[in-house]
Amino acid sequence: MAFLMNAWYVAAWADELGASMLAKQLLGKPVVMYRRSDGVAVALEDRCPHRFAPLHMGRLVDDQIECAYHGLRFDCSGACTLNPHGNGNIPPRAVVRSYPLVERYELLWIWMGDAEKADAAAIPEFDFLSDPNFQNVKGYTLAEGHYELMTDNIMDLGHIEFLHPGLLGSDAVRRAQTEIVQEGNTVYSNRLTSNEVLPPVLQKWYEAGDRRVQRWLNVRWDPAGVMKLTVGVLPEGEPRENAHESQGCHLMTPATETTTHYYWAQGRNWGERDPAMDAMRLDSLRKAFDTQDKPMIEAVQRNMGTTDLDSLRPVMLATDGGPVRARRVLKQLIANEEKPTPTRA
Repeated sequence: MAFLMNAWYVAAWADELGASMLAKQLLGKPVVMYRRSDGVAVALEDRCPHRFAPLHMGRLVDDQIECAYHGLRFDCSGACTLNPHGNGNIPPRAVVRSYPLVERYELLWIWMGDAEKADAAAIPEFDFLSDPNFQNVKGYTLAEGHYELMTDNIMDLGHIEFLHPGLLGSDAVRRAQTEIVQEGNTVYSNRLTSNEVLPPVLQKWYEAGDRRVQRWLNVRWDPAGVMKLTVGVLPEGEPRENAHESQGCHLMTPATETTTHYYWAQGRNWGERDPAMDAMRLDSLRKAFDTQDKPMIEAVQRNMGTTDLDSLRPVMLATDGGPVRARRVLKQLIANEEKPTPTRA
Protein backbone atom coordinates (compact mmCIF):
# COMPACT_ATOMS: atom_id res chain seq x y z
CA MET A 1 0.00 0.00 0.00
CA ALA A 2 1.55 3.29 -1.12
CA PHE A 3 0.51 6.04 1.28
CA LEU A 4 2.10 9.42 1.85
CA MET A 5 3.62 8.87 5.28
CA ASN A 6 5.05 12.30 6.06
CA ALA A 7 1.76 14.18 6.30
CA TRP A 8 -0.83 15.03 8.94
CA TYR A 9 -3.93 12.85 8.94
CA VAL A 10 -7.03 13.03 11.11
CA ALA A 11 -7.07 10.17 13.59
CA ALA A 12 -10.35 11.06 15.33
CA TRP A 13 -12.62 13.83 16.47
CA ALA A 14 -11.14 15.03 19.76
CA ASP A 15 -14.32 14.22 21.66
CA GLU A 16 -14.15 10.59 20.52
CA LEU A 17 -11.26 10.10 22.92
CA GLY A 18 -12.38 10.10 26.52
CA ALA A 19 -11.36 8.03 29.52
CA SER A 20 -11.14 4.78 27.54
CA MET A 21 -8.66 3.73 24.88
CA LEU A 22 -9.62 4.18 21.24
CA ALA A 23 -8.36 1.77 18.59
CA LYS A 24 -8.34 2.50 14.85
CA GLN A 25 -6.75 1.19 11.69
CA LEU A 26 -4.84 4.07 10.07
CA LEU A 27 -2.85 3.77 6.84
CA GLY A 28 -3.00 0.01 7.21
CA LYS A 29 -1.54 0.06 10.73
CA PRO A 30 -3.23 -0.63 14.07
CA VAL A 31 -3.14 2.42 16.35
CA VAL A 32 -4.35 2.88 19.91
CA MET A 33 -4.98 6.31 21.43
CA TYR A 34 -5.60 7.36 25.01
CA ARG A 35 -5.46 10.42 27.21
CA ARG A 36 -2.96 10.82 30.00
CA SER A 37 -4.25 12.00 33.36
CA ASP A 38 -3.40 15.57 32.32
CA GLY A 39 -5.64 15.24 29.24
CA VAL A 40 -2.86 15.09 26.65
CA ALA A 41 -3.66 12.62 23.87
CA VAL A 42 -1.20 9.83 23.03
CA ALA A 43 -0.97 7.45 20.06
CA LEU A 44 0.91 4.13 20.04
CA GLU A 45 1.14 1.17 17.74
CA ASP A 46 -1.66 -1.15 18.86
CA ARG A 47 0.52 -4.24 19.01
CA CYS A 48 2.50 -5.67 21.89
CA PRO A 49 6.00 -6.73 20.71
CA HIS A 50 5.84 -9.94 22.76
CA ARG A 51 2.96 -11.93 21.22
CA PHE A 52 1.44 -9.09 19.20
CA ALA A 53 -1.72 -8.76 21.28
CA PRO A 54 -3.76 -5.59 20.63
CA LEU A 55 -2.83 -3.20 23.41
CA HIS A 56 -6.31 -1.66 23.45
CA MET A 57 -7.57 -4.92 24.93
CA GLY A 58 -5.53 -4.15 28.05
CA ARG A 59 -6.00 -1.47 30.68
CA LEU A 60 -4.61 1.93 31.60
CA VAL A 61 -2.45 2.04 34.73
CA ASP A 62 -0.85 5.35 35.76
CA ASP A 63 -0.87 6.73 32.20
CA GLN A 64 0.55 3.48 30.84
CA ILE A 65 -0.99 0.60 28.93
CA GLU A 66 -0.80 -2.82 30.51
CA CYS A 67 -1.04 -5.59 27.93
CA ALA A 68 -3.93 -7.93 28.72
CA TYR A 69 -1.98 -11.00 27.59
CA HIS A 70 1.17 -11.07 29.75
CA GLY A 71 1.12 -7.80 31.67
CA LEU A 72 3.93 -5.88 29.99
CA ARG A 73 3.47 -2.15 30.49
CA PHE A 74 4.28 0.63 28.02
CA ASP A 75 4.45 4.35 28.69
CA CYS A 76 3.35 7.12 26.36
CA SER A 77 6.73 7.09 24.57
CA GLY A 78 6.26 3.40 23.76
CA ALA A 79 8.97 2.23 26.14
CA CYS A 80 8.35 -0.90 28.20
CA THR A 81 8.43 0.00 31.90
CA LEU A 82 7.44 -3.30 33.50
CA ASN A 83 8.11 -6.97 32.82
CA PRO A 84 6.34 -8.95 35.56
CA HIS A 85 8.05 -12.21 34.57
CA GLY A 86 11.31 -13.86 35.60
CA ASN A 87 13.93 -11.45 36.90
CA GLY A 88 12.01 -8.49 35.51
CA ASN A 89 14.64 -7.52 32.98
CA ILE A 90 13.15 -5.60 30.07
CA PRO A 91 14.20 -6.94 26.66
CA PRO A 92 15.81 -4.22 24.48
CA ARG A 93 13.26 -4.79 21.70
CA ALA A 94 10.30 -4.41 24.04
CA VAL A 95 9.33 -1.10 22.48
CA VAL A 96 6.11 0.06 20.85
CA ARG A 97 6.16 2.77 18.22
CA SER A 98 4.83 6.13 19.34
CA TYR A 99 3.23 8.51 16.84
CA PRO A 100 3.12 12.31 17.07
CA LEU A 101 -0.46 13.30 17.94
CA VAL A 102 -1.69 16.90 18.05
CA GLU A 103 -5.07 18.13 19.23
CA ARG A 104 -6.19 21.09 17.12
CA TYR A 105 -9.48 22.37 15.67
CA GLU A 106 -11.43 19.83 17.76
CA LEU A 107 -9.56 17.06 15.94
CA LEU A 108 -6.71 14.67 16.69
CA TRP A 109 -4.01 14.87 14.00
CA ILE A 110 -1.53 12.02 13.63
CA TRP A 111 1.82 11.79 11.83
CA MET A 112 2.57 8.25 10.68
CA GLY A 113 5.94 8.94 9.02
CA ASP A 114 9.31 10.15 10.26
CA ALA A 115 8.59 11.68 13.67
CA GLU A 116 11.49 14.14 13.30
CA LYS A 117 9.70 15.71 10.33
CA ALA A 118 6.41 16.24 12.18
CA ASP A 119 5.80 19.99 12.32
CA ALA A 120 2.50 20.93 13.93
CA ALA A 121 2.66 24.30 12.17
CA ALA A 122 2.03 22.43 8.90
CA ILE A 123 -1.44 21.28 9.98
CA PRO A 124 -3.87 22.97 7.52
CA GLU A 125 -6.13 25.69 8.88
CA PHE A 126 -9.68 24.85 9.99
CA ASP A 127 -10.34 27.73 12.39
CA PHE A 128 -14.12 27.53 12.10
CA LEU A 129 -14.18 24.18 13.91
CA SER A 130 -12.98 25.77 17.16
CA ASP A 131 -14.50 29.23 16.65
CA PRO A 132 -17.36 29.79 19.15
CA ASN A 133 -19.05 32.13 16.67
CA PHE A 134 -19.73 29.20 14.33
CA GLN A 135 -22.67 26.85 14.67
CA ASN A 136 -21.14 23.56 13.55
CA VAL A 137 -22.57 20.15 12.84
CA LYS A 138 -20.26 17.21 12.24
CA GLY A 139 -20.14 13.52 11.55
CA TYR A 140 -18.11 10.51 10.54
CA THR A 141 -18.45 7.91 7.81
CA LEU A 142 -16.46 4.74 7.16
CA ALA A 143 -16.52 3.99 3.44
CA GLU A 144 -15.42 0.86 1.59
CA GLY A 145 -13.47 2.76 -1.03
CA HIS A 146 -9.98 4.10 -1.71
CA TYR A 147 -9.40 7.49 -0.10
CA GLU A 148 -8.54 9.17 -3.42
CA LEU A 149 -11.99 8.26 -4.72
CA MET A 150 -13.40 10.00 -1.67
CA THR A 151 -11.19 13.02 -2.35
CA ASP A 152 -12.21 13.11 -6.03
CA ASN A 153 -15.82 13.35 -4.89
CA ILE A 154 -15.19 16.67 -3.13
CA MET A 155 -12.67 18.13 -5.57
CA ASP A 156 -15.23 17.60 -8.37
CA LEU A 157 -18.53 19.06 -7.17
CA GLY A 158 -19.96 18.77 -10.67
CA HIS A 159 -21.64 15.61 -9.43
CA ILE A 160 -23.97 17.31 -6.94
CA GLU A 161 -26.64 18.11 -9.53
CA PHE A 162 -26.99 14.41 -10.34
CA LEU A 163 -26.14 12.53 -7.14
CA HIS A 164 -27.83 14.97 -4.75
CA PRO A 165 -30.87 16.27 -6.70
CA GLY A 166 -33.19 18.45 -4.69
CA LEU A 167 -30.72 18.45 -1.81
CA LEU A 168 -27.38 20.07 -2.71
CA GLY A 169 -27.34 20.55 -6.48
CA SER A 170 -29.15 22.26 -9.31
CA ASP A 171 -28.68 22.54 -13.06
CA ALA A 172 -26.82 25.84 -12.52
CA VAL A 173 -23.85 23.82 -11.23
CA ARG A 174 -23.04 22.45 -14.69
CA ARG A 175 -22.93 26.01 -16.09
CA ALA A 176 -20.69 27.32 -13.33
CA GLN A 177 -17.41 29.09 -13.92
CA THR A 178 -14.57 26.83 -12.73
CA GLU A 179 -11.01 27.55 -11.72
CA ILE A 180 -8.13 25.28 -10.67
CA VAL A 181 -5.25 26.95 -8.82
CA GLN A 182 -2.13 25.35 -7.33
CA GLU A 183 0.02 27.01 -4.68
CA GLY A 184 2.89 24.76 -3.70
CA ASN A 185 1.32 21.44 -2.76
CA THR A 186 -2.10 23.00 -2.10
CA VAL A 187 -4.74 22.74 -4.82
CA TYR A 188 -7.87 24.89 -5.07
CA SER A 189 -10.91 23.75 -7.05
CA ASN A 190 -13.36 26.64 -7.28
CA ARG A 191 -16.82 26.83 -8.83
CA LEU A 192 -19.12 29.86 -9.21
CA THR A 193 -22.77 29.59 -10.23
CA SER A 194 -24.98 32.46 -11.30
CA ASN A 195 -28.72 32.98 -11.63
CA GLU A 196 -29.27 29.87 -9.51
CA VAL A 197 -32.39 28.93 -7.58
CA LEU A 198 -31.19 26.82 -4.68
CA PRO A 199 -32.79 23.51 -3.69
CA PRO A 200 -35.33 23.91 -0.86
CA VAL A 201 -33.00 22.69 1.90
CA LEU A 202 -30.28 25.16 0.91
CA GLN A 203 -32.85 27.96 0.64
CA LYS A 204 -33.42 27.45 4.37
CA TRP A 205 -29.73 26.97 5.25
CA TYR A 206 -28.63 30.19 3.59
CA GLU A 207 -31.86 32.13 4.22
CA ALA A 208 -32.07 32.90 0.50
CA GLY A 209 -35.63 31.80 -0.15
CA ASP A 210 -36.43 31.24 -3.82
CA ARG A 211 -34.46 34.29 -4.99
CA ARG A 212 -31.91 33.84 -7.74
CA VAL A 213 -28.41 33.78 -6.33
CA GLN A 214 -24.73 33.42 -7.01
CA ARG A 215 -23.17 30.48 -5.21
CA TRP A 216 -19.48 29.80 -4.86
CA LEU A 217 -18.18 26.39 -3.88
CA ASN A 218 -14.44 26.67 -3.23
CA VAL A 219 -12.43 23.62 -2.18
CA ARG A 220 -8.92 23.76 -0.74
CA TRP A 221 -7.03 20.46 -0.85
CA ASP A 222 -3.88 19.64 1.12
CA PRO A 223 -2.01 16.33 1.00
CA ALA A 224 -2.96 13.65 1.45
CA GLY A 225 -6.73 14.14 1.57
CA VAL A 226 -7.57 17.13 3.76
CA MET A 227 -10.12 19.55 2.31
CA LYS A 228 -11.85 22.74 3.36
CA LEU A 229 -15.05 23.72 1.53
CA THR A 230 -16.23 27.32 1.55
CA VAL A 231 -19.76 27.85 0.23
CA GLY A 232 -21.13 31.36 -0.22
CA VAL A 233 -24.61 32.41 -1.31
CA LEU A 234 -25.38 35.93 -2.51
CA PRO A 235 -28.74 37.07 -3.94
CA GLU A 236 -28.21 38.43 -7.46
CA GLY A 237 -27.67 42.18 -7.51
CA GLU A 238 -26.88 42.52 -3.80
CA PRO A 239 -23.52 43.71 -2.37
CA ARG A 240 -20.98 41.08 -1.36
CA GLU A 241 -21.36 41.89 2.34
CA ASN A 242 -24.90 40.47 2.19
CA ALA A 243 -23.58 36.99 1.37
CA HIS A 244 -23.96 34.12 3.79
CA GLU A 245 -20.82 32.00 3.69
CA SER A 246 -20.45 28.63 5.37
CA GLN A 247 -17.29 26.70 6.13
CA GLY A 248 -16.95 22.94 5.91
CA CYS A 249 -14.33 20.24 6.12
CA HIS A 250 -13.97 16.90 4.37
CA LEU A 251 -11.08 14.96 5.87
CA MET A 252 -10.07 11.60 4.40
CA THR A 253 -7.78 9.21 6.25
CA PRO A 254 -7.03 5.80 4.74
CA ALA A 255 -7.89 2.94 7.07
CA THR A 256 -6.66 0.38 4.56
CA GLU A 257 -6.08 0.49 0.83
CA THR A 258 -9.81 0.14 0.19
CA THR A 259 -11.43 1.67 3.30
CA THR A 260 -11.51 5.32 4.33
CA HIS A 261 -12.27 7.22 7.50
CA TYR A 262 -14.28 10.29 6.46
CA TYR A 263 -14.60 13.12 8.99
CA TRP A 264 -16.89 15.97 7.94
CA ALA A 265 -18.38 19.14 9.36
CA GLN A 266 -20.25 22.24 8.25
CA GLY A 267 -20.61 25.52 10.08
CA ARG A 268 -22.25 28.92 9.76
CA ASN A 269 -21.63 32.13 11.69
CA TRP A 270 -24.82 34.08 11.00
CA GLY A 271 -28.29 34.01 12.48
CA GLU A 272 -29.50 33.07 15.93
CA ARG A 273 -28.72 29.74 17.54
CA ASP A 274 -31.27 27.38 16.08
CA PRO A 275 -31.17 23.73 17.22
CA ALA A 276 -33.93 22.81 14.77
CA MET A 277 -31.95 24.25 11.87
CA ASP A 278 -28.81 22.45 13.07
CA ALA A 279 -30.74 19.17 13.24
CA MET A 280 -32.01 19.70 9.69
CA ARG A 281 -28.49 20.48 8.46
CA LEU A 282 -27.10 17.39 10.15
CA ASP A 283 -29.83 15.11 8.78
CA SER A 284 -29.36 16.52 5.28
CA LEU A 285 -25.60 16.03 5.34
CA ARG A 286 -25.94 12.50 6.67
CA LYS A 287 -28.37 11.73 3.89
CA ALA A 288 -25.99 13.13 1.28
CA PHE A 289 -22.85 11.47 2.56
CA ASP A 290 -24.16 8.18 3.95
CA THR A 291 -26.98 7.32 1.54
CA GLN A 292 -25.78 8.96 -1.69
CA ASP A 293 -21.99 9.53 -1.80
CA LYS A 294 -20.98 6.46 0.18
CA PRO A 295 -22.98 3.84 -1.80
CA MET A 296 -21.83 5.36 -5.09
CA ILE A 297 -18.14 5.41 -4.18
CA GLU A 298 -18.33 1.89 -2.79
CA ALA A 299 -19.98 0.73 -6.02
CA VAL A 300 -17.28 2.49 -8.05
CA GLN A 301 -14.57 0.77 -6.01
CA ARG A 302 -16.13 -2.66 -6.55
CA ASN A 303 -16.58 -2.00 -10.24
CA MET A 304 -13.00 -0.82 -10.67
CA GLY A 305 -11.54 -3.94 -9.10
CA THR A 306 -8.34 -1.99 -8.40
CA THR A 307 -7.18 1.13 -6.58
CA ASP A 308 -5.13 2.26 -9.59
CA LEU A 309 -7.52 4.58 -11.41
CA ASP A 310 -5.02 5.49 -14.14
CA SER A 311 -4.55 1.85 -15.13
CA LEU A 312 -8.20 1.78 -16.26
CA ARG A 313 -7.69 4.78 -18.57
CA PRO A 314 -10.86 6.62 -17.47
CA VAL A 315 -12.61 9.04 -19.80
CA MET A 316 -11.86 12.58 -18.69
CA LEU A 317 -14.39 15.43 -18.54
CA ALA A 318 -13.99 19.17 -18.02
CA THR A 319 -15.14 18.69 -14.43
CA ASP A 320 -12.13 16.47 -13.60
CA GLY A 321 -9.56 19.27 -13.36
CA GLY A 322 -9.47 19.47 -9.55
CA PRO A 323 -9.21 15.74 -8.84
CA VAL A 324 -6.57 15.24 -11.54
CA ARG A 325 -4.38 18.05 -10.19
CA ALA A 326 -4.61 16.77 -6.60
CA ARG A 327 -3.81 13.22 -7.72
CA ARG A 328 -0.73 14.42 -9.60
CA VAL A 329 0.57 16.32 -6.59
CA LEU A 330 0.01 13.36 -4.30
CA LYS A 331 1.61 10.90 -6.72
CA GLN A 332 4.72 13.05 -6.96
CA LEU A 333 4.97 13.46 -3.18
CA ILE A 334 4.74 9.70 -2.66
CA ALA A 335 7.34 9.11 -5.37
CA ASN A 336 9.68 11.63 -3.73
CA GLU A 337 9.21 9.95 -0.37
CA GLU A 338 10.01 6.53 -1.79
CA LYS A 339 13.29 7.62 -3.36
CA PRO A 340 16.24 6.00 -1.64
CA THR A 341 18.25 8.30 0.60
CA PRO A 342 21.61 9.12 -1.06
CA THR A 343 24.57 7.59 0.70
CA ARG A 344 27.86 9.35 1.12
CA ALA A 345 30.91 7.82 -0.52
